[in-house]
Amino acid sequence: MHDPKLTGALAFDREHIWHPYSSMTDPLEVYPVTSAKGVRITLANGQTLIDGMASWWSVIHGYGHPRLNQAAKNQIDAFSHVMFGGLTHMPAIDLAQKLVRITPDGLEKVFFSDSGSVSVEVAIKMALQYQQARGYTRKNRIISLRRGYHGDTFAAMSVCDPVTGMHQIFQGALPSQIFLPAPETPFGEALLASDLDALERTFKQHHTEAAALILEPIVQGAGGMRFYSADYIRHARRLCDQYGCLLIADEIATGFGRTGQLFACEHANIAPDILCLGKALTGGYLSLAATLTTDHVAKTISQGGAGCFMHGPTFMANPLACAIALESVTLLLEGDWKSNILRLEAQLTQHLAILKNHPKVADVRCLGGIGVVELNAPCELKRLQPKFVEEGIWVRPFGKLVYVMPPYVITDEDLATLCQGIVRVVTSL
Repeated sequence: MHDPKLTGALAFDREHIWHPYSSMTDPLEVYPVTSAKGVRITLANGQTLIDGMASWWSVIHGYGHPRLNQAAKNQIDAFSHVMFGGLTHMPAIDLAQKLVRITPDGLEKVFFSDSGSVSVEVAIKMALQYQQARGYTRKNRIISLRRGYHGDTFAAMSVCDPVTGMHQIFQGALPSQIFLPAPETPFGEALLASDLDALERTFKQHHTEAAALILEPIVQGAGGMRFYSADYIRHARRLCDQYGCLLIADEIATGFGRTGQLFACEHANIAPDILCLGKALTGGYLSLAATLTTDHVAKTISQGGAGCFMHGPTFMANPLACAIALESVTLLLEGDWKSNILRLEAQLTQHLAILKNHPKVADVRCLGGIGVVELNAPCELKRLQPKFVEEGIWVRPFGKLVYVMPPYVITDEDLATLCQGIVRVVTSL
């Protein structure tokens, strides 16, 4: 049925609204959404899509969860926001208490911010202020991994892969960081000598100028959905300690169970000095992030020349977001989340295995609630996206990757439908 109002709205959208990673002269098609419930997104034409992306990995409990809805309603009736400078509130206190309790040992201080990228900015500023406060003013660069991705704001862009990290055009304007080769040792295997040599050589050459090492533990997300050895993280922790560098774990994508551990650095049985959280923190309801650090780092910064940490977002610790986040984390921990993630891993592995020997497929890999089909050549989003929609599934490929990170509440039946749709689209290429 033709809807003139919707037609006009979509025309305005195409002409005036800039969508992520899109051109305003040749924009990709967008699909208007009227509602979302559980794992299904309903489009304006009445079609429903099984969501394989959890809205960029955040909607772990599905859409419209009654407990998260109620938490939002309860808080908004009290107050939706107050500034965090000079004021505090129970949603922030309760959430911080829970995060300190469930994150790796030693992370005692919580700094709230607005988004994952900003939590990385905060982590980098913490590392720089920490080294300055110690008198190591030359330690003002960050070691990062090639194929890494940490966000789209400026300091975050500077630690993304300078070639594959989507930000090459900004290189002249970004801080110059130190890059390690991407880890090659597969997940579950002992570290290859070449990876260890690269780690040790980089620290030996650059430790006098390196404030910190930042990495995405176990899974390099938007830089290629690569899974690598926990041994790498253990050695990185050792070398950071040896050379006086901080270890920053960017768990914005991997936190809250996605890899089969509550936090991916637990695969390596280590604790970072600074931990970045976002995405699934609120179950996808509102943007909220947290940067946690140790008592030692916090005290060192606070006793430095500035006398405080120099950051303070307007919407820091937004009460509405904190209340929903507290309920989201509580909901996750109340259930048998680990068994559920292993269920997702088993189902993804089984259903996607059929593509392993396809001539256009380079690799199929699954870990926890992540399933990845890597193609031999980059896929054309403009051509593939409508094919997935025709299959009744929402999958957003990028580069050579067709991947899914579905809501944890997805049923075996819906997951099978999701994977079968991917298989059909890939085999039709």
